[in-house]
Amino acid sequence: MQAVLKLVLEPIFEADFKPCSYGFRPRRRAQDAIAEIHFLASPSRNYEWVFEADIAACFDEIDHTTLMGRVRRRVGDKRVLGWVTAFLRAGILSEDGLNRETITGTPQGGILSPLLANIALSVLDEHFADKWEALGPSWTRAKHRRAGGAVMKLVRYADDFVVLLAGQRADAEALWDEVGAVLAPMGLRLSREKTRVCHIDEGFDFLGWHIQRRAWRSRTGKRAVYTYPSKKALASIVDKVRALTRRAKHRTLADLLRRLNPVLRGWCTYFRHGVSSRTFNYVDHFALWRVVGWLRKRHAGLNMHTLVRRFLPGWQVRTGKIELFRPATMAVVRYRYRGARIPTLWASAPIRVPVPVA
Repeated sequence: MQAVLKLVLEPIFEADFKPCSYGFRPRRRAQDAIAEIHFLASPSRNYEWVFEADIAACFDEIDHTTLMGRVRRRVGDKRVLGWVTAFLRAGILSEDGLNRETITGTPQGGILSPLLANIALSVLDEHFADKWEALGPSWTRAKHRRAGGAVMKLVRYADDFVVLLAGQRADAEALWDEVGAVLAPMGLRLSREKTRVCHIDEGFDFLGWHIQRRAWRSRTGKRAVYTYPSKKALASIVDKVRALTRRAKHRTLADLLRRLNPVLRGWCTYFRHGVSSRTFNYVDHFALWRVVGWLRKRHAGLNMHTLVRRFLPGWQVRTGKIELFRPATMAVVRYRYRGARIPTLWASAPIRVPVPVA
């Protein structure tokens, strides 16, 4: 039922969602959000200050009354509104078999929850879109920047978002109160521990990437924005490989490779659009020797020469038709910023109110 309801509601709200939102939306992905940050922070545009925000318990604290008020702006069918309300208040079945009521928030794991969260957080998109439009066309924005005024852009992926700002640090610090005031009616608040203001030269983590502006030609002093897999993302894949290659985890080498290959391939596919070659080489080396260590423990009676001849021909881990995926072979391809060229499936249309005929 939630899936059917999502098919009905998504076109209605997608028509009004702003282009700065990328999470849980058709034809949009995390790479688009990273590409926009790269585009804005590059030297020709120089959005140097970053308001890196984190919403505390976003999916758990969204106010139902305010959320349903936003839904009612676009949906008038009382049956649909009743179903949405019922899903929000359906409760959570705890591990001990007790049903816990959900007074606030959207149930995590629910099919409809990402769409409802986007509806709630679109208040942020609309706020910053209005500030951008208030500055007028490009030439007036440029004049505003030359006069020392601040210009800012929001990039949001679900409940993770950053605000890139061209201006002074004080302008970025002022966003603490401004963003907090926008989120408060939705029952949301910023996390004091995880929200911060930083300069693009310091670097920051977003969606698993570390984004930082650095010098790329030491003699000329020119600078460029680089995107790397973050340390946290690297630690995550290393932990997964370590867990999968424990001695008693799999019966045969084929079983191990069937579990390990999708993990390595998926991680590398996500990070192939950044400066990732050295990281891929490290993960490749780590995974290879973890598998070799697994083989040595599995076949303790074989010496290394026999082990290499039988399982590692040409230092390629292979058994039958299954071969270890090597991250070092993953090609790094630059992801092109699509910007306003991302296709929109549904066009926005004004709400038409029927006029009685005299």
